[in-house]
Amino acid sequence: MTPTAGVTVRVPAKVNVQLAVGAARPDGFHDLANVFLAVSLHDEVTATPAAELTVTCEGPDADKVPLDRSNLAARAAELLAARHGISPDVHLHIAKDIPVAGGMAGGSADGAGALLACDALWGLNSSREELLEICAELGSDVPFSLVGGAALGTGRGEKLTELPAGGTFHWVFAVADGGLSTPVVFGEFDRLTSGVDVPEPAASPVLLDALRTGDTTALAAALANDLQAAALSLRPSLAETLTAGTDAGALAALVSGSGPTTAFLVKDAEAAETVAAALTASGTCRTARVATSPAPGAVVL
Repeated sequence: MTPTAGVTVRVPAKVNVQLAVGAARPDGFHDLANVFLAVSLHDEVTATPAAELTVTCEGPDADKVPLDRSNLAARAAELLAARHGISPDVHLHIAKDIPVAGGMAGGSADGAGALLACDALWGLNSSREELLEICAELGSDVPFSLVGGAALGTGRGEKLTELPAGGTFHWVFAVADGGLSTPVVFGEFDRLTSGVDVPEPAASPVLLDALRTGDTTALAAALANDLQAAALSLRPSLAETLTAGTDAGALAALVSGSGPTTAFLVKDAEAAETVAAALTASGTCRTARVATSPAPGAVVL
């Protein structure tokens, strides 16, 4: 039976504690070793029956979210419906709290959330494997948005190996004005590494061990993002944000994914509030958000 009141799915943002990037492949993508952590900032996607596929959005920066078929939530509904030979007649409403175009996989989260919500709404009972296949079609970060927790993404990031994560890690995320296009950041990475022998990407054993044992200090020392230089080249002002956070006591700072959100790993909840207040007062970012990790993946509420 179709739930006429709709189905709501909560889905997390992510931070890349390691993003190792290989040279550009012939298809234009890059091989990655991408260590994901889901964090406790969430979007919620609600699917309700409708005469046709429509998307609405509310929340911070909702005006920057596309409401046409380019939205990953809409594309998720279309792909799922096509696989089952049905029409994607659904209204998708996104309650957005993940920064838009911020390198935290907000669009990917909405794709994963819509996929799970539509699957439940339409009573399809798709297997986890089938949902992950569709996620991989949607984009490199979408499978992790479904899975959550901690995982290593290889290939272009879509091939996941779930990882153990001990304890709780505390984060502050500084949200920048405006976004950065992921393809443009990868293009800048290619420009900066032109003529350089880019090594094959591999996960750091030291970082994976710190993650497994819940050692915040060791994880802070091992954080790495091969796209950070490209993001800073395109948005030099992010360096001031990184400095403001570390000056306020963060154990480590890095650009989140392709940016422009910057991520600060801190000792505990009290330190998170201190660093967030200092970042907000610094004038180097629009706002600062406190979160913890790991967080669960997409879940029906």
